[in-house]
Amino acid sequence: MTEDAFRLDRQLCFALHATSRAITQAYGSLLAPLGVTYPQYLVLLVLWEQDELTVSGLGERLFLDSGTLTPLLKRLETQGIVARQRDAKDGRVVRVSLTAAGERLRRKAEGVAHGVACAIGVDEDEIATLRERLQTILVRFHDTNPTNATNPATRPRPRAKKQASR
Repeated sequence: MTEDAFRLDRQLCFALHATSRAITQAYGSLLAPLGVTYPQYLVLLVLWEQDELTVSGLGERLFLDSGTLTPLLKRLETQGIVARQRDAKDGRVVRVSLTAAGERLRRKAEGVAHGVACAIGVDEDEIATLRERLQTILVRFHDTNPTNATNPATRPRPRAKKQASR
């Protein structure tokens, strides 16, 4: 291994970390006027896609454990954006659903993804290519590291079918 291999700017992990921080910051600036944080926005994206999920179902989609999700969901509930309710058949299961305010917030958030694309200076095609490549890497990671594939918090979810361009 050469000395060049130990340079910070040659590390994939650092490139991913720094880019993730920059993109998260861009989202944060656009989400602040809506009164939600980036992690809360991720929860909302999942619920806008499929309302009324269990906390564990949300955790699987977001690669987060219940210890991370619970305080986040409590804050969203306090804001009146989501409602949490224990399952009638199994009190250990908590279901999360959007309130009317959570549904209205979706309309207010419609320009966020485009705003981020503009903030980072890439077009939608570049974003789609990058997202697809990252998803491929994640799947390969789990294919070559089987112990991670059994952990619901790190297991990749199946890819969504591509939608036709509008």
